[in-house]
Amino acid sequence: MVPARSTGASGALDIAHRLTEICGPRFARLAGPADEAAGRAARWVAVPGGPRAAARVLRLAARHDLTVVPRGAGTKIDWGAVPERLDIMLDTGRLAGIGHQTPDRGTVEVGAGTPLRAVQATLERTGQRLALDAPSPGATVGGVLAADEAGPLRHRHGTACDQLVGLRYLDADGDLTEAGGGAAGLAQARLLCGSEGALGVLVSAVLRVQAVPATRIWVTRPVWTPLEVHDLIRAVLAARLDPAAVELDLPVSPGFRLPWDPRAVAMANHPSMTGRASTAGCASTGPTGAGSLVVLLEGGPAEVAERADRLVGLFGARSTVARSAPPWWRSYPFAPGDTALRLEVPVTDLHAAVYALRDATGGPVPVRGSAGLGVVHAALPGGMPPDRVAAVLAAVRSVLLARRGRCVVLAAPPAVRRAVDLWGEPVDLARLRAVKQHLDPGHRLSPGRLPGGL
Repeated sequence: MVPARSTGASGALDIAHRLTEICGPRFARLAGPADEAAGRAARWVAVPGGPRAAARVLRLAARHDLTVVPRGAGTKIDWGAVPERLDIMLDTGRLAGIGHQTPDRGTVEVGAGTPLRAVQATLERTGQRLALDAPSPGATVGGVLAADEAGPLRHRHGTACDQLVGLRYLDADGDLTEAGGGAAGLAQARLLCGSEGALGVLVSAVLRVQAVPATRIWVTRPVWTPLEVHDLIRAVLAARLDPAAVELDLPVSPGFRLPWDPRAVAMANHPSMTGRASTAGCASTGPTGAGSLVVLLEGGPAEVAERADRLVGLFGARSTVARSAPPWWRSYPFAPGDTALRLEVPVTDLHAAVYALRDATGGPVPVRGSAGLGVVHAALPGGMPPDRVAAVLAAVRSVLLARRGRCVVLAAPPAVRRAVDLWGEPVDLARLRAVKQHLDPGHRLSPGRLPGGL
């Protein structure tokens, strides 16, 4: 059989017809302009109505040597590396629903295509929740797991993968596998976390649930420098306040511009300019105004109030207390078109990571995230030249390497994505290669999306 990758219009229509037979007339089609992953366009879109139909799509792909990239709500479809090929975009939107709940075990089974906010709304009616607050609006449970995405609540509860009890997924040949029910099964299930659909197509997940906290209080302290943040976080963690989240927001003043002209930067940094205002057209690299360090406290009314009083005493008179989150809470500092970074470093070295980023870029950049864990996100302007981004990454990674940290490019403009190493130092690439070879030896699932081009 001739591989479908080389078929003409008649072959493409034949594949579309077969997908229509599997998924139904309204749920299979030739791909359109919006059907892409990190800039790689798909050829067909299939929206199977259940696990069996999804398995048939994968078997069709195997017969015709087609590649498959799963897609949930598409909120993170541009994260990661560009797929080497993208034949079928497998939309999981119909693999949705909230299934079996086990009250005695405190778990719930959720279809991979179910929006996280729909799960939370359903559980809230019974006074329960998933301790998940992924920043991507509209994200599905499968998408959160596939990207190992987490929000502020990761400080106490970990990521979605940390709360995983079991998983059902389809392998590259369309065989349904259940993983969980013990240490070995759980380890197998967690292999798929963060795999961007390159190791299997998620069908459903069993996740832990918990009671909705009776009281939630956000205590905010304005901050001006990364070193100040470092000292405050140390004090918060030492005070044993049991925070649910410790989040940092370091914005950039609206009028600030990073200086990209090398000659202007050299002039501004010349010793003769010491103590003078820059005349080279460079924006100031001094303080850009207050950021915020915010601590979320959850629990019973009396004990939360007691902990909040202690935290206010620690933060001082400039702190404020609120029963709602600040506007930037559970959101990323980057916008579409930016180069989006994730920095991971031991919390004691977070200030060094932020200073390294500022030094490498020539000025402040927006930083936001879980400062209490040393996991934050940052944004470089989309207009920054690719070679400049590469230089920034090299400088930051050299600092982080000595501190057991890493800097990952989550998303970037096409020219930047082609010019830089998205991953930096891969984590156990040999093991990842072995897992890929075991689960997807034909490299048909999201090929090239993982580190090392896997």
